[in-house]
Amino acid sequence: MDPELEAFIPFLPQLDMNDPVTSRKNFSERAAAAPAPDTSNMEVEDRTVSADPDVAVRVYRPHQAQGAIVWLHGGGGVFGDLDTEHPWAARIAGLSGAAVISVGYRLAPEHRFPAALDDAYAVLTWTAEHADELGIDPARIAVGGHSAGANIAAAVALRARDEQGPAIHFQLLNQPGLDDRQETWSARNFTDTPWFNRDKLAAAWRHYLGSRPATPYAAPARAADLSGLPPAYIATAEFCPNRDEGIAYALRLMQAGVSVELHQWPGTFHGSQALLSAEVSQRQNAELGAALRRALAK
Repeated sequence: MDPELEAFIPFLPQLDMNDPVTSRKNFSERAAAAPAPDTSNMEVEDRTVSADPDVAVRVYRPHQAQGAIVWLHGGGGVFGDLDTEHPWAARIAGLSGAAVISVGYRLAPEHRFPAALDDAYAVLTWTAEHADELGIDPARIAVGGHSAGANIAAAVALRARDEQGPAIHFQLLNQPGLDDRQETWSARNFTDTPWFNRDKLAAAWRHYLGSRPATPYAAPARAADLSGLPPAYIATAEFCPNRDEGIAYALRLMQAGVSVELHQWPGTFHGSQALLSAEVSQRQNAELGAALRRALAK
């Protein structure tokens, strides 16, 4: 474990995935106590995307932004919202120079799959249709997210390919949870890793799927064909149950002819990039921004 990160482990908030209401409250309180991000170099605006039901989004527009990313927050599909994601969404916008459309998608277990995917796809469509209004190039729209949000982003890319939907230029997938089967070595063995472990992962999938069988749009690792998908940047953390499925997905994308950049961060755990004082976290966040900047410049 990276020693700078290890020092924070005793102070991590304890979130019970079996108690979504309390987890949301605790997570919101924790996020509210974080320092406010610097948004002086961008416009920040709350909007509503017309859908069924409507979807709340928060748009971060750095000056002279050329491209955009539809950004999906983490939280196991159970907690997180526009406010808790505000620091990270602003950071992604600042580091990349891209407009960030942060999505307030519906949460499980009240709203199970495919609710979150439908919300995200509606926002992708809205972003493409309103590119002129947003001041972005419609040919430079990416999707991305962290953890469960990265799952949804990968699923949006699959659905857009299958339905000949809006063109997606790039996927930015940070520590993605892609496989409900939990059969990889990391998913089976990381039972007591910081912040996120096998039991929490299993609870998140139960909330997200309910009694529905998993499809590739719920768990993209189940997709038989990954050809024709957008180029991707995939980051994984060493002590994360999602680690091996993220690496496997990257390899399968490459084998399907998709250009992929894969970075496995040693000494890190799931979500540890939020501990900003650690040097490895600073490098992780800088690289996410740089990868998005490079991709949208092409």
